[in-house]
This record gives sequence, C-alpha cells and structure tokens, in this order.
Amino acid sequence: MILTVTLNAALDITYRVPALRPHAAHRVTDVTERPGGKGLNVGRVLAALGHDVTVTGFVGGGTGRLIRERLTGVEDALVPVAGPSRRTVAVVDARTGDTTQLNEPGPLVTAAEWAAFLGVYGELVAGAEAVALCGSLPPGVPVGAYAGLVRTARAAGVPVLLDTSGEPLRRGVAARPDIIKPNSDELAELTGSHEPLKATQDARRRGARAVVASLGAEGLVAATDEGRWRAAPPARLRGNPTGAGDSASAGLLSALAEGLPWPARLTRAVALATATVLSPTAGDFDRTSYEELLGRVGVTTEVTAA
Repeated sequence: MILTVTLNAALDITYRVPALRPHAAHRVTDVTERPGGKGLNVGRVLAALGHDVTVTGFVGGGTGRLIRERLTGVEDALVPVAGPSRRTVAVVDARTGDTTQLNEPGPLVTAAEWAAFLGVYGELVAGAEAVALCGSLPPGVPVGAYAGLVRTARAAGVPVLLDTSGEPLRRGVAARPDIIKPNSDELAELTGSHEPLKATQDARRRGARAVVASLGAEGLVAATDEGRWRAAPPARLRGNPTGAGDSASAGLLSALAEGLPWPARLTRAVALATATVLSPTAGDFDRTSYEELLGRVGVTTEVTAA
C-alpha cells in the first residue's frame, strides 16, 4: 500500500471560458468538480497505475463531505475536522490554454484534531511501502508538521516523498526525506539559486537524499546519490498544466515502490506529467499519450556521480 497525505484537501472546481478578460462577465462553457489537493491528486494517479492507495489528511464541513463522496479507487482514511474544507477554483481560457487559479486557505485545525491525525498517520505508516507528503498546511497545523511526519516514516523504514514549499519545505528537508519534488521557484526560494542543477545539489546538502525539480515544459532535473539527470518530453506541448506536477510525483513514487532505477523513474514522471497536460480534464492523464511517451522521453546524464 502507498500512503498519500493531504493536510489541506480541497474540492477542485474548474471553469472553462472562451476567453478570460479582466473586469468582464464570462459565460462558463464547462464546469468540473473533483476531490483535490496535491496528495489526493497523487493518489488518484497511483491508483490508475494499478497501485493500492490509502489517502489521509483532513476534511470537514459540506465541502469535506463532497470530497469523500467523490473519492474513487483509493482507501479513505481522511480525518474529520470541525472547519469546512477549502475549495480551489481554476478558470481555463479556452483560447490560450492559460489557467488562473484561486485557492482558499483551508480549515482551522485544532490541537486535538492534529493529535488525532498523528495517531492515524502512525498506524498507517506502519503498513505502507511508501509515503507522499504533499501540499500546503491549513491554519493551525504546526509549520514543522512535515518534518515530524518525515521522521515518523523514516523511523518505520518507509521511503517518503515531500512536495511542499516555503518554510514547511525548509524544515521538512532537514528531516532527510528520500525525495523532495519542488518546482523551480520553490527550489530557488529554498536555496537562493536560480540555476537548477546547482540548486538541486544545494538542497541535497540541506538534507534531502534526492531532489527532483520540475522545470515546467522543459521536464525535470534530478540530483541523487547515484547521479544527476535531466529528463524532458519530446517537444513542447500546449495544454492545461494543472496537476502535472502531482502526476510527476505519482510517477516517482510508483517507480520507487517498484524498485526501478532513477532514469526509469524520471521517464515515468515526465511521461505522466506530459500526458496530464494533454488530457482534456484537468488533473487526469491521457493513458494513450502516456504509454506512447514512455518511449520518447529523453533522459541525459549530467555527471557520473552526485
């Protein structure tokens, strides 16, 4: 079983409009609603790849009930809280493909609710083959929360992937997660460097065993104890990038659980991310494109050893 943690789960609402214009009324041509938050997105992709997945984190209020009702393909171990779960609204401009995102902050989590979650998490980690810790922290959760969750997983001998940003990432890295997966901006904020290869090496020195940075349409760059690589799709492709980073995380985690070598992990991650951009539904991946891309992703070695 692979465990994904989404402390700030959401109901993702996507509006599609012919063209997005500031200060104007818009006619929405299509609306979709689905459970979201980075960890739930990762879990959905892992399940589609055939893995047994359990999801945990917080849900509350009417929005939380909708999230739970619409979960499919995963085992629900979400922890209830009194406050309402957040909603995220994505507005997709059909003309350009650009997406404008609005994210609510999430529920206020009490000390008792946090303690209840820690008990559930500890039990779940004991039976997991890998863990993904993903996304923002809702109000009330300690800023060092991910660092503690990383340590719990490591104490249980379970590999852990961390995908967050800001101070939670800075503290989480110090707990020595097996993989961190920032985007280029998050990596630069962590290290102070805007050169991806240098920044990934610096992030490893701060504690991460492996760093895989998302470079958007250019793919991924990775620094590990086995070497450094770049992985890129065969061409720049137009589409909706919503959820592509989460698909990449699912690819890395699934390949880790299967014991694949790093080049194969990166190939899967880039193929899944690109197939997500090509999907007509935000956050899904197009399986036909994914299977075709597996043979076309380019992985190049940057150095022989990290």
